[in-house]
Amino acid sequence: MKEQRRWRRVLITSLVGLVVVYVMLRWFEHRQIYFPTREFVADAEALARPFENVQFKTSDGVELHGWFLPVATNSPRRHLAVLICHGNGGNISHRLDLCRLLLEGGVAVFVFDYRGYGHSRGTPGEEGTYLDAQAAHRWLSDKGFRGEHIVAFGESLGGGVAAELALRETLGGLVLQSSFTSIPDVGAELFPWLPVRWISTVKYDTQSKLPRMHIPVMVMHSRADTLIGFHHGEANFATANEPKLFWELQGDHNDSLSSDQGFADGIERFLQMVDTTFNGCR
Repeated sequence: MKEQRRWRRVLITSLVGLVVVYVMLRWFEHRQIYFPTREFVADAEALARPFENVQFKTSDGVELHGWFLPVATNSPRRHLAVLICHGNGGNISHRLDLCRLLLEGGVAVFVFDYRGYGHSRGTPGEEGTYLDAQAAHRWLSDKGFRGEHIVAFGESLGGGVAAELALRETLGGLVLQSSFTSIPDVGAELFPWLPVRWISTVKYDTQSKLPRMHIPVMVMHSRADTLIGFHHGEANFATANEPKLFWELQGDHNDSLSSDQGFADGIERFLQMVDTTFNGCR
């Protein structure tokens, strides 16, 4: 009996230890992927143009926040809207420069915060961010934008979100800016001493999704990116179907907008590609 009780204690202790290790791994994984901030560093008013403060809900009932920035009514691209799926840090208030550059392309812009970011409620997670992007897409559709006139712009982590959106909803184009092939791929590079591919539960597997898309795709990446290597952009581009465009950026991961004109030129080229692909669908 004493021997049985001893082994029972050993078994229970081992199971508790495994649960603790699992919880710690999940906590570590989540902390490495999502870096939300609530405080705004700026407001859309800083762009000195009309904007709409937007509150909307996801299919699972989470309330989100975003800014819609309309384009001038005389713009030849007034039928197009760019939906920004931002990166893993900060919130929409850190994306005003990106909004400004996209607006200069003559398109409307809708930038929103995932659950847990900025003024959006909830806690971020992979499936949650997918539902958030779908809710933002639905808001634009209700605003009058047809699916083929919505371009998803995925910045870094947002590339994984935008890629999934392209499979779930109708889009007119997809931009992957400074993004990765998958979270396990980039995680294995950043933490080579951990069995990342074995323990990872968050995937954002963009590369595996690209062959199933038949819309214009642009990959934007910098050779100087020290967080997500240039080879991620090359691999995503090689996997994507035509029509596609690769646009090389300058600067490190968080400095890719340092060359405004170079970035703007790439956006213009891609919008021309979208215009050509969906010519007449207005």
